[in-house]
Amino acid sequence: MKLRAVMADDEDLARRVMREYLSQEPDIEIVAECANGFEAVKAINETKPNVIFLDVQMPKLDGFEVLELVDSPSAVVFVTAFDQYAMRAFDAAAVDYLLKPFAVERLRSALDRVRARIREARPIGNPHELKQAARAPGDYLERIVVKDGPRVHVIPAGRLDYAEAQDDYVALRSEGGNWLKQQTISSLEDALDPRRFIRVHRSFLVNVERIARIDANTKDTWVAVLNDGTRVPVSRAGYGKFREIVGAE
Repeated sequence: MKLRAVMADDEDLARRVMREYLSQEPDIEIVAECANGFEAVKAINETKPNVIFLDVQMPKLDGFEVLELVDSPSAVVFVTAFDQYAMRAFDAAAVDYLLKPFAVERLRSALDRVRARIREARPIGNPHELKQAARAPGDYLERIVVKDGPRVHVIPAGRLDYAEAQDDYVALRSEGGNWLKQQTISSLEDALDPRRFIRVHRSFLVNVERIARIDANTKDTWVAVLNDGTRVPVSRAGYGKFREIVGAE
């Protein structure tokens, strides 16, 4: 059985090298080549490949964001010049990576793992957890990607008003718009800068800059009134976090 492969890399030379190497593998069929993350999302969702050779650092959407926006493929091989944090993340998620520049022998080793992964039908790691593990300390999300049918929305982190937990989803509010994203509020909280976003309640994560005031509600609860008038519940712990951040500024 031929394995259907998608290549995604913004460097033309890198794609040419990968194409040449893969042409030596009789069971690999390249069904799409992509030069950026948006092209990769479209190609993967249309062709349903068995394996993706995915560059980490690409314009428009990076490799992690691509994985957030597609159905889980059988196997992913990251192609990267990334640092030690990414390598640890790839190992922990049981996916392979090729560190640029790589030799054909290293690609063949990765392909052996790909074939084993497909035979075992094991899914790839959670893209949110993978990206978090790959991030250097103090490096936080600058944007959030959301799939809305065939469309992709990119929300700059600074424009996010708040997020509300809804089971395994988060409802995102930004500049009057609302989006639903399959992600836990805890993983979103871990990915955002804690100096800018506060978990004011177990179900709410709020941008500090959007808080106009906090009013007392009951003895142990408060309500955050945002700039647009939205009222968000605040727990005792959330109120304490807010006071710590405000007091530190």
